[in-house]
Amino acid sequence: MPAIQMPMRYGHPEGHTDVCFDDSGSCIVTCGSDGDVRIWKDLNDDDPKSINVGDRAYSCALKKGKLVTSVSNNTIQIHTFPNGAPNGILTRFTTNANHVVFNRDGARIAAGSGDFMVKVVDVMDSSQQKSFRGHDAPVLSVSFDPKDIFLASASCDGSVKVWQISDQTCVISWPLLQKCNDVVNAKSICRLAWQPKSGKLLAIPVGNTIKVYRRETWRNEFDLSDNFITLPLNVVTWSPCEKYLAAGSLNGYIVVWNVETRDCMERVKHEKGYTICGLAWHPTSKQIAYTDAEGNLGLLENVCDTDGTKSSSKVSGMGNKVYNELFDGDDDSDNDDSGDFLNENTEFQLTSKGRTNYEDDEDDLMLASGYSRHRNPILEDDDSSVEIALTGKGSRREKEEKDESTCALPLTVSQRTYYDGPMPSPQQKPFQSGSTPLYLTHRFMVWNSIGIIRCYNDDQDSAIDVEFHDTSIHHATHLSNTLNYTIADLSHEAVLFACESTTELASKLHCLHFSSWDSSKEWTVDMPPNEDIKAICLGQGWAASATSALLLRIFSIGGVQKEVFSLPGPIVSMAGHGEQLLIAFHRGTGFDGDQCLGIQLLELGKRKKQILHGDPLPLTRKSYLTWVGFSAEGSPCYVDSEGIVRMLNRKLGNTWTPICNTKEHCKGKSDHYWVVGIHENPQQLRCIPCKGSRFPPTLPRPAVAILSFQLPYCQLATEKGQMEEQFWRSVIFHNHLDYLAENGYEYEESIKNQAIKEQQELLMKMFALSCKLDREFRCMELAELMTQNAVNLAIKYASRSRRLILAQKLSELAVEKATELAASLNEEEEDFRNKLDTSSTTDWSHHRIINHKTEENNSEDSEEADEIEVKADLHNNRKNPFCKNGNSADGLLIKSVTSSHQGRVNPFKVSNSSKESTISINSTPSNILDNMKKLSKKSTEPNRTANKEKSPVLKPLIPKPKSKQIPATNFFQACTSQTDKIVEEKENPENSLSDSPAPSSQNIENERPKTGFQMWLEENRSNILTDHPHLSQEPDIIKEGMNRFRMLSDEERKAWTSKAKGGATNEAETKKRKQPSSDSTKQREQEKPKENLKLTKKQKLLDVSTNQKLLAFAFKKD
Repeated sequence: MPAIQMPMRYGHPEGHTDVCFDDSGSCIVTCGSDGDVRIWKDLNDDDPKSINVGDRAYSCALKKGKLVTSVSNNTIQIHTFPNGAPNGILTRFTTNANHVVFNRDGARIAAGSGDFMVKVVDVMDSSQQKSFRGHDAPVLSVSFDPKDIFLASASCDGSVKVWQISDQTCVISWPLLQKCNDVVNAKSICRLAWQPKSGKLLAIPVGNTIKVYRRETWRNEFDLSDNFITLPLNVVTWSPCEKYLAAGSLNGYIVVWNVETRDCMERVKHEKGYTICGLAWHPTSKQIAYTDAEGNLGLLENVCDTDGTKSSSKVSGMGNKVYNELFDGDDDSDNDDSGDFLNENTEFQLTSKGRTNYEDDEDDLMLASGYSRHRNPILEDDDSSVEIALTGKGSRREKEEKDESTCALPLTVSQRTYYDGPMPSPQQKPFQSGSTPLYLTHRFMVWNSIGIIRCYNDDQDSAIDVEFHDTSIHHATHLSNTLNYTIADLSHEAVLFACESTTELASKLHCLHFSSWDSSKEWTVDMPPNEDIKAICLGQGWAASATSALLLRIFSIGGVQKEVFSLPGPIVSMAGHGEQLLIAFHRGTGFDGDQCLGIQLLELGKRKKQILHGDPLPLTRKSYLTWVGFSAEGSPCYVDSEGIVRMLNRKLGNTWTPICNTKEHCKGKSDHYWVVGIHENPQQLRCIPCKGSRFPPTLPRPAVAILSFQLPYCQLATEKGQMEEQFWRSVIFHNHLDYLAENGYEYEESIKNQAIKEQQELLMKMFALSCKLDREFRCMELAELMTQNAVNLAIKYASRSRRLILAQKLSELAVEKATELAASLNEEEEDFRNKLDTSSTTDWSHHRIINHKTEENNSEDSEEADEIEVKADLHNNRKNPFCKNGNSADGLLIKSVTSSHQGRVNPFKVSNSSKESTISINSTPSNILDNMKKLSKKSTEPNRTANKEKSPVLKPLIPKPKSKQIPATNFFQACTSQTDKIVEEKENPENSLSDSPAPSSQNIENERPKTGFQMWLEENRSNILTDHPHLSQEPDIIKEGMNRFRMLSDEERKAWTSKAKGGATNEAETKKRKQPSSDSTKQREQEKPKENLKLTKKQKLLDVSTNQKLLAFAFKKD
C-alpha cells in the first residue's frame, strides 16, 4: 500500500528547518529561522507549544526529556522537555553550530560548527568535552555510532571523516562532496546517518545517490539511487527496524529503499517541490516527518506498509481499547453464516481516531443477510502497530498463504508505475484583505486606510475593538463578539461583520451604519440554510457578501437586498471602493504550486457594467494572493505572497502592471511587508514590516512604513533606464485622473498639469541624451510622445545642435500633431452640437424656457439676477472674440452680430448665412441667452473645481453632475468697461460714427445704469466679508450676495430697483419697453427652427466689409 502524504502546514518562516520525534513518538519537534522550537502533538495541532531559544535555530535534538538546540549566538543550549525551561549552555563555538545530535543513550551530544571544529560534550557535566580538528571548512553534519565508538562528520571541504571518539583521531576520510566555502553555498547539507541499532552501515548522501559503507572495513557496500532524483540528496534517515532507508532531495522528492533488496519502496514528491531539509522516522510507527526550506511541516503515513495497515502512534497505545469498542463479542455460532464474507480475506484499517475507514453509517459491520460478521482478532506487535484482520474460522492455511503473499509484496510494490506529471495545487482558502489568521487569539480582522478592527478571543472575554484613523469620522467602539464574528470590513459609512453558521444559528451579516441620520443604525441578515459567508466588502452606499453557494449578494447600506448573481468559482477575496467591486475567485485548478485565479471588476452605480469579465489573474510562480483592494484614488491593486504589487493599467487594455517588489526592501529572507494601503498621489505603499513572519502582532501596535514604487524596467543603474522608469511610472500613476474625468468625478486640474509637465521634462531629458548618443531615430520616437509645445522645444534643440535632418523630421511631426489637434477639436465641437440638438432637456434649452417665462411673469428682481449671470458669461467670452479656432479652415472665426432693443450689440452670435450676418441693428431683439454658446468642457473645468477643497487623498464619491450654472465672474469689471465705452462715445460722436456704421441713438441713450442688486451689493459688501472672511474671490462674493438679495422681501427689492432706476417710470416708457419685448418674443419663436439648423452646420467666414464693421464696433480705434 503506498504511503499517504498528509497536507503540509506552516511551521516556521522561510529558511532552514529541522525536525525530530520524542522518544515515544507522541510529539513532533521543529525549529526554524525564527528562533522558535515548536512542539506539535500531531500534524493537526492548531496551537503548538512554542519555546524561543534565540534569534535563529539551526538544529535540534531530543532524548530522555532533554532538548538541545544549536542557536545563532554560537552556543549549544539545553532545555527541559516538554516544559521548555532553560537548563544552561553546553558548549560554545566561535561561529554558528550547524548540526547537533544525541548519542543512543542520550548521555552525550555531538555538534559541528562553522569554525571547522567538531565537539562531543557530556550532557550531565559539560566540562567533559572532546574536540575533533581536521576539517578545512565548515562542518555540515555529524552522526554518532550507536555503540559510541565512532563519530562521522561531513564538511564543506568535500570530505567525510570517521573519528574514533576515545583518542580523537581520524580513522578514515573519503573525498566525496563538492568543495565550497560556507554552508549557505553548499549544494547539499549532507545529513549522514548510522544504522540506529547495530551501526553496521553508514549512509552518506552524495549527489543523486546514497553511498553505504560497512563498519570497520570502511568499504563501499552498495549505492542506492532512483531515476526520478535529478538533484542532489540532502538528508537521510533510517527506520527503527533498520530495514529501510529514507532520503530527501533538493527538488522535493522523498524516496524510501529496502536496504536488503535495494528496491525503491516509496517515492513521494513535495506538493510544491521545495527542498527537503529535515527528515525524521517515527520511533515506533510507520511515519516520516519532514520539513522544507520554506518552513513547512509535513507527514507521511503508512510508509512501507506492506500489510495495508495504517499506523499511528495514538492507535498503538490504545489497541485493546479500540478493538473492544469496534468488536463487541460475537459468538462463534455465526461463523457458518458469514463464510462467504470471510473467504474474501477483507481487512479493515484503523485511523488515528480508532475508527474504520468505512463511513459512520457502516460502523455496525452487518452483512446484507442481516447477520453480524464474525471477527477473529489477530494482534501482531510489529513496530508497535495494530493490525486487525478478518479471517476465516481459525484457518491456518489461509494465514500461511497471507504471510507468503505479504513477503512477496515488496517485489510487486517496487514495480508499480509512478505518475510524475503536474500535480494539482491545493486551492487557496478565502481571506479578508488586511486580516491576520483565524487561529490567533488576538488578531486583526481588518486594517485599511479607514481604520483598524481587532478581535480578542481569550478564555475570559471575546470582544471586538473598532478604531478610526480619523476620529472625525467616528469615535472608537468596543463591541462584544457573542456570535463569533470572523470577517469584518470598514468604510467611511459603516462597519460590516459576518460569522459562519453553527448547528443552531445561520450565517449572519451584521452592519453598523454609523453614518445614518436616523436612530436605527444596525441591521442583520440571516443567510439561507447550508450557506456560509466567505467574504464581505463595503462600497459607497452598498455592501456585498460572497457565500459558499457561489452567490454574491448585494445590499444597500441601509439593509435593502439588491442584486444577486452567481460567481464563476469559489471566492478567494473581494474589495470595494466607491462604485467599484473587485472579486477574486478560483477559475480552475492550478498545478505545481500555482493558483488558477480569475478577477472580475464591476461598477455598481447608475450605469451598471462589468469592466473585467473573469480574466485570469497573473501571479508569481508558486505564489498565492495575499491582498486585494483599491488605491486611495480608486485603481484596483493586489499583492501576492512573493511581495509583488500590481496595479490595473486602464490605458493598456486593462492589463496588470507590477509597480513594486516588497522583497527588495526586506533585510532577511524570512522578513515580509504586510500591505495596508496604496496611494497614487503621492506615490506611497503603506505597509507594516514583519520580521521573521508574514503578519504583525496586535501588541505592541505595529508601526507603518512607507515604501516607494519602482517598475521592473531594465538597466535601472543607468541614467536612461532611470528616466524611462520615472516617465512610465508617472504615466501609470496618473491614469486615474482620466478615469475620474470620464466618470464625472471632480479632481484638481493642477495635479494633471503638474504630471504632464514632469513627463514632458523627462522626455526632453531623454531627447537630449539620445542626441548626445547620436540616436536620432530614437529622438523621433521620443518626440511622438511629446506635446505640441515640447516638440517645438525639441526642434530648437535639434537646430542648435546642428542636426538639420532631425529638425526637419521634427517639423513634419509638429505639423501632423497640429492637424490632429485641429481635427480632434472639430470632432469634439460637432459632437457637442449634436448633443445640443438631440437633447430636449439640455441646460441651455431649459434656461431659455425659464428666461422666456421670467420676462413675462416674474418680477424685475429675478430678471436682474439672471442678467448678472449673463453679463458675467459675456465678460468671460469677450476677452478675444476674433481669436484663432480649430473649427475654421483659416483659423479665424468672425461672430455675427445681433442687437438688442437697448442698442447693445452681441458679437458672439454664430451665423451660417450671409443674410443673417447683415441683420439690421435696429431689428427686433431676442433673448440674449439665444445668442450664447455653451462653454466647452475645458473652460468649465476650472470653474467647476474652483470652490473644491484641496485634499491629497480622493475619497470614494458618487459621480456628481457637472456644474450647469456659470458663475458671474468679473461682473462689475464688465459693467465698468461698458459704461466707460458709452461715455467715450458720447464725448466723441464723430469718431464713433466714422469708425463704425452709424448705430441708432437708442444704443447710447438706452445703456442701462447699475441695477438694484449692484447698488445693494456695494453697500452690503463689507457685511458679507465680515460674516464670511474666507470668501476671497469675486464670484463667491457675488454668489453669496445673490442668495441674500433673494431673501429680501418684495418691497425691499422693489425699493432697490426703483432706486437704481432713479424713481418711478411713466406708463409710456413702460409700454415702450413692453412693446419690443412682445416683438422679440415673436421673432424668437420664428428664429428657433433656424437656429436649430444653424447649430448642425459649420461656421462660415463673413465678408470683408462685415469684418471691418465688427472690428470697428468691438474695438475703439485711436
